[in-house]
Amino acid sequence: MDKVAIFYHDIFDFPLTKDDLVRWSCLAKLGPALPDRPRSRSARKVEVENKSGFFFIKGKADLISKRISRVKASQKKLRIAERASKILSFIPTVKMVAVTGSLAMMNSGKNSDIDLMIVTRKRMLWTTRLFVYLLIWLFGIGLRRPNNKQEKDRLCINIWLDESDIAWSKPDRNLYTAHEIAQIVSLVNKDETYEKFLWKNKWILEFWPQSVKIQKQEAGIRNHVSENPLFMVVEKLAFKIQYLYMKNKISRETITPTRALFHPHDWGKTVLTRLGLLD
Repeated sequence: MDKVAIFYHDIFDFPLTKDDLVRWSCLAKLGPALPDRPRSRSARKVEVENKSGFFFIKGKADLISKRISRVKASQKKLRIAERASKILSFIPTVKMVAVTGSLAMMNSGKNSDIDLMIVTRKRMLWTTRLFVYLLIWLFGIGLRRPNNKQEKDRLCINIWLDESDIAWSKPDRNLYTAHEIAQIVSLVNKDETYEKFLWKNKWILEFWPQSVKIQKQEAGIRNHVSENPLFMVVEKLAFKIQYLYMKNKISRETITPTRALFHPHDWGKTVLTRLGLLD
């Protein structure tokens, strides 16, 4: 039995089924337990219980009912995400819309928001972003705004990627990031962008080898109308305007012409620290 997988998912209050244990078999080894990290126990010493088809750390059977209730809450949020994605798919430069975070695992609480990732056509990220928010406003779709405590059932589009920049670099390749990538659920997938995304990030199998099937994809990106000099000027202008608007609010977010990652809290660091993989 993969105790590392059970230990990892316990951080998210997520007991595993037999199928989950197969999918999330883990090749990583956890670090040592430290006295100032009460949840950072060695996976080798973890005692596992099995009840009603779920596997969890001994004494945490209450997580079963929590997971069941979260599935129900997640189903409602997924319908909202599917409706929003269908609307956004009409934008020609949207190549992929995917559910990320807890909702991708059907583990969202009833008051949680809806995390989405959008991949855009090459050199059209910031122009596309303007059209995405315009459609969201026109259709009255709930959108979570920075520092707004009202997040229930609201969209939080916190990952934007240009199709030419979809691979995570080596410094960011770790157990947590690999899981976050493997768990995403694609709702809009044009030109096999989801498959290309996985292929570019096939390193995730070094941590979670059974998490997702990845097939080799041909390299290269089709030439688009965005290669037109006029569209390139519009895109640069769209980037500058939005960057200036966000400039004074940027903390640890990543903002470049080809990607925008809005994660003000470093959950990866938190998780890896609890696992004893960071000092």
